[in-house]
Amino acid sequence: MIDSALFGQANDLIGVSNKILVTTHVKPDGDAIGSLVGICNVLTQMGKQVVPLFLSPVPEWYKFLLDDAVPVLKHDLECSDLGQGDYAEVDLIVLVDVNSLPQLSHFGEFLQKSEIPVLVIDHHATADHLGTIELVDPDAAATGLLVAEYIRHNQWPLSPRTAEALFVATATDTGWFQFSSANSRVYRDCADLIDAGANPHKIYEKLFQDLSLAKFKLTLAMLDTLELFFDDQFALQHLGPQDFERAGATYEETENLINECHRIGSVKASALLVQLPDGRIRGSLRSKSDLDVSKIARKFGGGGHKKAAGTFIEGPLEMARQKIIEEFRPWLT
Repeated sequence: MIDSALFGQANDLIGVSNKILVTTHVKPDGDAIGSLVGICNVLTQMGKQVVPLFLSPVPEWYKFLLDDAVPVLKHDLECSDLGQGDYAEVDLIVLVDVNSLPQLSHFGEFLQKSEIPVLVIDHHATADHLGTIELVDPDAAATGLLVAEYIRHNQWPLSPRTAEALFVATATDTGWFQFSSANSRVYRDCADLIDAGANPHKIYEKLFQDLSLAKFKLTLAMLDTLELFFDDQFALQHLGPQDFERAGATYEETENLINECHRIGSVKASALLVQLPDGRIRGSLRSKSDLDVSKIARKFGGGGHKKAAGTFIEGPLEMARQKIIEEFRPWLT
C-alpha cells in the first residue's frame, strides 16, 4: 500500500498543473495501456488538459479501450515535436507502469533534458527514480491497482470506462488471475471495478477469444522451436523475422505467447527469444516457481518482476540462446 502522504503530494503536483502529458513504457501491455487510459480519464474529469502519448504502437486487441487515436512517438511525431503543437506548454509528465529509462526509449532522452515535474505510478521493483513524486508499490500485482487505489483515496468518481481499463490492466498482468500475484487484494479491487461497470465476460472475449489468424500462426511457429532442458524444467523458444513474415504477424503479437509452454507440468521457467529487425534479441522470461527471473534479466541490463521479466541479449540468436541456457542452469540443476 502507498502512504497517504504521498497521495497528498501527488494531488499537490496535479493541482498546480494545467496541461499533463501521460505516457508509459515501450511495447505497452495491458497494464500499461489500461493504467494510462484510467489516469487520463480521471485527470480529464478533473478539468485538466491531458495529452496521452504511446512510445510504441498499441496492439489491436487493446484498442477497444481507446475512445480516440493516441499519437505514437517516432510514428506520428518526433522527440523534437514534444515542445510544440499539442505538446506545447506541458507542465507535468505522468509515467505509468514504468520507472526505468531503458523502457522509455527515445522519450527517455527528452525526459533527461526536461525540467518538467514528473509523477510516477508504478509497481516494478526495477527503478531509476525518475519522478518528482513516485507512487510505487512493488507488492501490487498491477499498476492499474495503484491507479484504482489513488482514485479511491481521493473519493473520485469511477466511470464504467475507467473501471474497464483498470480491470484490463489488472487481469492481464495477473494472467487472468492465474499468477500467484492474484491475491485477495486483487480480487477485492476487481470486485469494486466490476461494481463500477467493468464487464469481465466481454473483456475476456475481446482479449482472448478474438485472436487474429496471424497470431495463431505465430504461436504455431514458436511452439515448433520448443526445447526443454534440465529435466524438462526449462522451456526455451525463439522467433525470427522469417516467422513474422510467414505468419503475417507484427512484433506486438508476441504478447503472452510465452505462457503457452507453462501448460507443461514439469516446466518451472521459460524464455522466449525474439530476433528484432535491427538484429537485437529481445528475451521474455517467465517463472511459475520460486525462481526469480528478474535477477537473470538484470544481468543483461533488463528487469521486471520475480515471475515475469524482460531484457535484451547480445546476438546472434544462437549466442543469445546459449547465454540464456547457462544463466538458468544454476537455478534448475
